[in-house]
Amino acid sequence: MATAIIMPKQGQSVETCIITKWFKNKGENVSVGDILFSYETDKAAFDLESPAEGIILDIFFGEGAEVPVLVNVAVIGKSGEETALFNPDKSSESVSAIFKATETLENKKVEEVEKVEDVERNSGKKRISPRAKKLAEDKGINFSKLQGSGPNGRIIAIDIEKALAGSATSPKSIQTSGADYTEKPLSNVRKLIAKAMHASLQNSAQLTHHMSADVRHLLEARQLIKSKLTNDKNQQDITLNDMVCWCVIRALEKFPEANSHFLDDRIKTFNKVHLGLAVDTPRGLMVPTVKNASDMDLVNLSGELKFAAEACRKGSISPELIQSSSATFTVSNLGNYGVEMFTPVINLPQAAILGVCTIINRPANIGNNIFGFVPYIGLSLTYDHRAIDGGPATLFLKEIKDQIEGFRY
Repeated sequence: MATAIIMPKQGQSVETCIITKWFKNKGENVSVGDILFSYETDKAAFDLESPAEGIILDIFFGEGAEVPVLVNVAVIGKSGEETALFNPDKSSESVSAIFKATETLENKKVEEVEKVEDVERNSGKKRISPRAKKLAEDKGINFSKLQGSGPNGRIIAIDIEKALAGSATSPKSIQTSGADYTEKPLSNVRKLIAKAMHASLQNSAQLTHHMSADVRHLLEARQLIKSKLTNDKNQQDITLNDMVCWCVIRALEKFPEANSHFLDDRIKTFNKVHLGLAVDTPRGLMVPTVKNASDMDLVNLSGELKFAAEACRKGSISPELIQSSSATFTVSNLGNYGVEMFTPVINLPQAAILGVCTIINRPANIGNNIFGFVPYIGLSLTYDHRAIDGGPATLFLKEIKDQIEGFRY
């Protein structure tokens, strides 16, 4: 029996997703676990794995299509099996029923539920999604004459973007004043990052302090771990970043005011550390949360940090774990890129974020007035001055430094 491939519902407020890339074509054989396509919500990007084995009998939405959640995207089965009943364009009653059921389940969030609106225009009724309607109004696009590419001819966001670009959404080469360049619409993830970064800088009083810490003990521990990896199969590959995160958590336990959310008229201080880790992925920056990180030992923390980062890169991270409100404090490590100093931007409503920089050998007194080169790691703490004053912020950063310099494995 044929199996419908349904657009998943990622989070309570997500009503449509955009297919960004197909990895399989109609007529190809697939196995359980094969990645079929990538898709984006307003919050993140994901990959969909095949739930069944067989042939891709039909694909109902192409790349760039905005697809309602819980709607059939494709169908997998055996050669010759009927697919018409799975096609959402030929089963509008089923699609309408899905939307009705979704509305009923989420009637407390009516503003967030995407409903098809009938809009009167000179050429007759036009069906348009709220996202597309808002985009059209913001850009001054008259959508009454547009042909919708969504289910049952509904105008969706991709149609407005095409109208803006004057062509398909794929990159196009343009020549102006003798200069060549390319243009392409922003992905949902890029839009989200841009919006969050702008809002953070616009709506908070951010200040950054810089300090450095002697990492000889961390490097010694790292060397010991690497030597054990070759002989001990049970040895966890604990990285320098894992150790730094461990030290940050210990410092947050001593300075809980940094482990908080600033909520305009109040400050919410957390009893446990839910650590956010900035992860660079092919789709853009993502910050997954390791819940209850303060309850973990170093080995478990290392494993959870690796699991969260890999889930982001695979597109399988839970949407709830990449909300900025999910974490209480964030660490962003650019040390591997050779960055000596930078100013990280706070993930509001969090009150602070730590930037971890590269290691630099600097001259220092190594005892008895003997000077030598000592490895120092750069630490950049950005904090919201509305929530934390400069003195406590400096003491917190100094505690991170002390934790690193006093680390023992």
